[in-house]
Amino acid sequence: MDLGRLRTLREFADRGSVTAAARALHCTPSAVSQQLRALQGEVGVPLTEPAGRGLRLTDAGRALVARADEVLAALERAESELDTYRSAPRGRVRIAIFQSAGLMLLPGLLTRVAGYDGLEIDVRDVDMTPPEVPGLVADYDIVVAHRDEHAPEFDSSRLEVVPLLREPLDVALPAGHRLANQRRVELSELADERWISVDFGFPVDDVLRSLTIRTGVRPVVVQRINDFRITERLVAAGHGIALLPRYTMDTRRDSGLVGRPLAGIRAARLVEAVCRTGARRRPAVAQVIEELRAEVGQLTA
Repeated sequence: MDLGRLRTLREFADRGSVTAAARALHCTPSAVSQQLRALQGEVGVPLTEPAGRGLRLTDAGRALVARADEVLAALERAESELDTYRSAPRGRVRIAIFQSAGLMLLPGLLTRVAGYDGLEIDVRDVDMTPPEVPGLVADYDIVVAHRDEHAPEFDSSRLEVVPLLREPLDVALPAGHRLANQRRVELSELADERWISVDFGFPVDDVLRSLTIRTGVRPVVVQRINDFRITERLVAAGHGIALLPRYTMDTRRDSGLVGRPLAGIRAARLVEAVCRTGARRRPAVAQVIEELRAEVGQLTA
């Protein structure tokens, strides 16, 4: 089978449409369709089928994508074995990271990577939901992603996932709040509060909704803000309360904000480094992931 056609099939699987795959491959949609048809002719079974105005993979197509990952990963291993002849990791590693993880980990990571000659990282902050992660992995060597700890895991058959951190989510309260002096807060004590959450589908909102299901207390969400720094200022000003990640919440004395754990409830998000199968065999990618883990270790020590 033609390797170029296998790459085209994988791009289509990762991105979900012929048009998106064409953009990634810097060619026309008709060229992508032609490659898919040619590959289908090679294997002798349908790999795609109509779905609305577009296409989707058949069962045979999904099976071949998994094998294509193995073939292309083998090529990446061959390339990475050549890299191991170098004395140190070299090259550019592309990273997508969600904003609050960037705030928490990026300054230290950049300092660590600066100590390696020839190793560079190119970082983009991306406001991502878990379903968007596989598509991002198609564009980046490492995606630092987050999800509700009770949410389904990422597809380990096509992705390699390195756990970085379980970050508790605490209730953010104004410093003068009636519950600010308690060590822990019962969710039932917050039943009448106004909440500031994030957009639907993002992990913090997933946690808030799962708490609703488990406790029967339905929060009244009055604002949806994805930037935690804005949320902190709104909470400090008394416009609502929020669930915020413990290690990035600004609870300094002059912030006007306090964070309190929820009593009797585990509320957390998982922070993970996600990459394509075989990507960690490239020394530069493996080293950056190790430096991410080291930075997390220092943060939680």
